[in-house]
Amino acid sequence: MTLALAAFAILATLLVLRVPVGIAMLLVGMAGDTALSGAAPVLAYMKTAPFWLYNSYAYSVIPMFLLMGQLASRSGLSGRLFDAASAFLGHRRGGIAMATIGACGAFGAICGSSLATTGTMARVALPELGRHRYSPSLATGAVAAGGTLGILIPPSVVLIVYAVAVEANIVTLFVAAFLPGLLAIAGFLVTIALYVRLAPSAGPAGPRADAACRRKALRETWPTLLLFAIVIGGLYAGWFDPTESAAIGAFGAALLAYWQGGLRLAGFIDSILATAVTTALIFTILLGADFLNIFLTLSGFPETLAALITASGWHPYAILLLLIAIYLLLGCIMDSLAMIFLTIPIFWPIIAGLDFGMPVDDVRIWFGIIALAVVEIGLITPPVGLNVLIIKAESPGTPLRSIYAGTVPFVAAELVRVALLVGFPAICLALPRWLG
Repeated sequence: MTLALAAFAILATLLVLRVPVGIAMLLVGMAGDTALSGAAPVLAYMKTAPFWLYNSYAYSVIPMFLLMGQLASRSGLSGRLFDAASAFLGHRRGGIAMATIGACGAFGAICGSSLATTGTMARVALPELGRHRYSPSLATGAVAAGGTLGILIPPSVVLIVYAVAVEANIVTLFVAAFLPGLLAIAGFLVTIALYVRLAPSAGPAGPRADAACRRKALRETWPTLLLFAIVIGGLYAGWFDPTESAAIGAFGAALLAYWQGGLRLAGFIDSILATAVTTALIFTILLGADFLNIFLTLSGFPETLAALITASGWHPYAILLLLIAIYLLLGCIMDSLAMIFLTIPIFWPIIAGLDFGMPVDDVRIWFGIIALAVVEIGLITPPVGLNVLIIKAESPGTPLRSIYAGTVPFVAAELVRVALLVGFPAICLALPRWLG
C-alpha cells in the first residue's frame, strides 16, 4: 500500500511537470513492477505486451470511429447541421447558441470524439456567433460545452474503452447513453435560455427564417440522418458488431465527403494521418495504464482499498459521491481517456462490492454512464480543459478567462444532470431494459 501511494504521488508530480500522461503511467508502472517482481519479468512482458495489447479486436473499433469523425469533419456535414438548427432557432434570443448545441449533438452522433466535435463546430459556429454580436463568453462557452456531447452521444470512444475495461456490452452502453445524452442537450438549452434572460444583450435574436429556407436546410441534413441510421441503427438492430459498424461508418463518411467535394486524395491522407496520431496517443495511454494496473494488482491496492471502503460502513451512495468528487478533481489535470484508463480498475471493484439494490450488470451500465458524464465535465474546467484550449486556438482574441467564465453555467447544468443520474438510475437503465 505504501509503495502504491508513493507511485500515485510520483505520477501526480510527473503530470504537473507536463510529462505526457501515457508516458508517465508507463514509467511509474514499470518502476513499480520492477520493485515488486524484478527487472527480468518486466522486460519479458515488455517484449510481447504491446503486440498483444494492440492486436485486440475489441480496441480496433477506436481508430475506425476516429477515422469516421475525421472524414465527417471534411464532408461539410457540420455546417449543414448548424444551418438547419439556426433556421429553426436563430430568431430566438440565444437561438444561435442553441443551434450550436443542437448541431454539436447531431455531429457527435457520427463522430464519437469531443475534441473533433469541438474543433469542427468552432470553425463553423464561432464566426456566426460573432456576426450576430453574441458575447464572447456565451459564444465560446456554448461551443466548448457542446463539444462534450461528442463523447456522450453514441458512438463514444470513451464509452468503448470503459466497456472493454469492465467487460460490458458496448451496444448496451450505447443504448444506455442515449437518454442521458438527450438530457445533456436539454440542460444546455435551458442554460442558454436562462443566460439570455438574465443578460439579453449576450445573445440577441436573429432574423426569422421563412418556411422555404427551413425546408431547404432540413433537406440538406439527410446525409447525416442516413449515416446515423445505418451506423447506430444497424448496431442496435444487431446487423453488425461495433467494429463493423465503425468501419461502415468510416466508409460512409468518406463517400459523403467525396460527394460533397470536401475530400480528395490529399484530404484523405491527412485524415488517415490525423487518425493515426490520435490512435497512437490513445494506445500509448493504454500501454501505460496496462503496466500501471499490473503494478497496482501486484501491490494489492485495489482489493485492499475496496475492502477498507466496504468495511467503513459508509452508505453506498456516499461512497459513489466520493468517487465522483475524485473524478471532478482529476478532471482538472487529466483528459477523459486517461481518467478512465487509470481509475476504472480501481473504482469498479469498489462499486461492484456495494449494494445499490440492483443487479451487478445494471450497476455496471449505470456507473459507466455516470463516470462518462463526470469525466466530460473535465473537458471544460481549468486548468486542463482540452475543449477550452481548442476554442482558444480557434478564437485567439478571446481571453482564456472569458472562455472559462462562459463554461461556468454549463458546468452547473452538468452537475445537475449528474445528480439526476445518481438519484434516478432508470434514466440510464430504462432504454436497455425496454430494448432487451
